[in-house]
Amino acid sequence: MPKDFATSQEVRWCPGCGDYAILKAVQKALADVGANPANTAFVSGIGCAARFPYYIETYGFHTIHGRAPAIATGLKLANPELDVWVVTGDGDGLSIGGNHLMHTLRRNVGLKVLLFNNEIYGLTKGQYSPTSRIGTTSPSSPRGSVDAPISPGQFVMGCGAHFFARGVDTDKVGMSDVLRQVHAFTGTAFVEIFQNCIVYNEDVFANFTERKTAADTQLHLKHGEPMLFGENNDKGIRFNQETWSLEVVDATDSLNEVLVHDEGNAIVARLLIDLHLPVAMGVIYRQPAVSFEDAFYAHHPSRMERKKSITDFIRGPSSWTVD
Repeated sequence: MPKDFATSQEVRWCPGCGDYAILKAVQKALADVGANPANTAFVSGIGCAARFPYYIETYGFHTIHGRAPAIATGLKLANPELDVWVVTGDGDGLSIGGNHLMHTLRRNVGLKVLLFNNEIYGLTKGQYSPTSRIGTTSPSSPRGSVDAPISPGQFVMGCGAHFFARGVDTDKVGMSDVLRQVHAFTGTAFVEIFQNCIVYNEDVFANFTERKTAADTQLHLKHGEPMLFGENNDKGIRFNQETWSLEVVDATDSLNEVLVHDEGNAIVARLLIDLHLPVAMGVIYRQPAVSFEDAFYAHHPSRMERKKSITDFIRGPSSWTVD
């Protein structure tokens, strides 16, 4: 049951924050897949999202700014049987933590990375972040940011990741489906979650998250199915060979031209990431590969055989020999 993953801690985010909905979605997903709390760990860095481990009834580590991927990598390598999740934000993960996140992705460490993207630094009172759009006004950019923003999806693909998906904080159905697939993936599964910061960047994603218009502004992808959207699935996405880009077409007249989603196509995945309206949701790219920890222990099987508990090391000799 989802309540089995709820702690006794008072959940403290700003009233109306999108983090509440994400917390509920994660708790439900863990219950749906039958996760074992004693075999699950959440690791976070610094930021509003980083409070997550306090509110999940599993093992948790609230670490330091940007270093959650590095610490989680050590945890997964020390005990590959653990189900390790990383919770980070666009500031924590893509600024000071960008280097650590990059190596996690290229190594394909068996982590589930949830990046809450609200295009702002919320905890430190609203400075613009690496994903903030040009022109974003904030305490650190009163005349508007002039920085070109990072695309989390393009960053992930550029690092050689094997799984990239997207979700929206308030989309319970879509988020639950994505999180179940994240849990099942072997390797680094990265999810960009569009999250509304009600205080410092309210409704920054309203152009595609408003429920009344979501059918026309969101493209929910399913592997092996046509890329259709709209109230009656009357619109589709096709590839324009002249401009080498994706475009919207009337599906009732051009159904045979509508692309069928192939999660293993990295080229189309990059085009989908840059598609503005509709915005691509769900699993955009998935290409299974050997995880970092499996590859490591395949080369060093003796290390797994000699694995000791923390207690063994604490109570053992003050030095040991490494072969």
